[in-house]
Amino acid sequence: MKRILIAAFAALIPLLAWAQSGEEVMKKSQAAFLYPGKDFKARVLMKLINKDGQERVRELTMLRKNGGEPGGEQKYFMYFFQPADVKDMSFMTYKYPAKDDDRWMFIPAVNMVKRIAAQDKRSSFVGSDFTYEDVSGRDIEDDNHAIEREEKVGSRDCYVVKSTPKAGDADFGHKLTWVDKANFLPLKEEQYDRKGARYKEFTANEVADVKGFPTVVRRTMKNLQTGHRTEVAYSRTEYDLGLDDGLFSERYLRQPPRKWVD
Repeated sequence: MKRILIAAFAALIPLLAWAQSGEEVMKKSQAAFLYPGKDFKARVLMKLINKDGQERVRELTMLRKNGGEPGGEQKYFMYFFQPADVKDMSFMTYKYPAKDDDRWMFIPAVNMVKRIAAQDKRSSFVGSDFTYEDVSGRDIEDDNHAIEREEKVGSRDCYVVKSTPKAGDADFGHKLTWVDKANFLPLKEEQYDRKGARYKEFTANEVADVKGFPTVVRRTMKNLQTGHRTEVAYSRTEYDLGLDDGLFSERYLRQPPRKWVD
């Protein structure tokens, strides 16, 4: 009996280690994916593609500035070039740990800055399959995380982490994230609804080294229920430009400085 108990305990050790390290893996993944460098700039081409293959294109510049350590405060600024219905529109987020983010959008057609309500964080971002929360990232502390298994994505060894919301205000029941064991980038994510059906899938289609930072420069989010998908490509990607906090203000929502958005 004693030998059986020892063997059973030994078999539990890897599972206990995974349960304890799931949150740490996701913290490292958040740092690698959303926080590299002190700041960041990229030109973004976003294709919205329906199930019949028809495309709508959005082009924008994204700026991001970290306030401190990974997982801490951040500021995001986006300026849209095309198409005509979003030209000169701008969007700004102040991301905070452990509380609701602040989000604003400037709508040039009515010359108005609109505050985006906190409860809209899971709404579609400019008609895409990404949500407002997807853009700046979900707080790690909002979910419980446990490593389910280890698995390859292509040739890359990954942790597969299951994340389950702590509160009932999320619109997903749980999600699985395949995190690269070498660089901690999320290479794949599957979101499941509250009934357990898979309904959204994120894939990192291309990773490039930019100034020493592994960076996902092509990514896709697909709605598996409608067949609609959004493909995003980053170009002219730069880190550590010395962005000033003053850029992230309502003044520049209305009149973005060409130096930074062109």
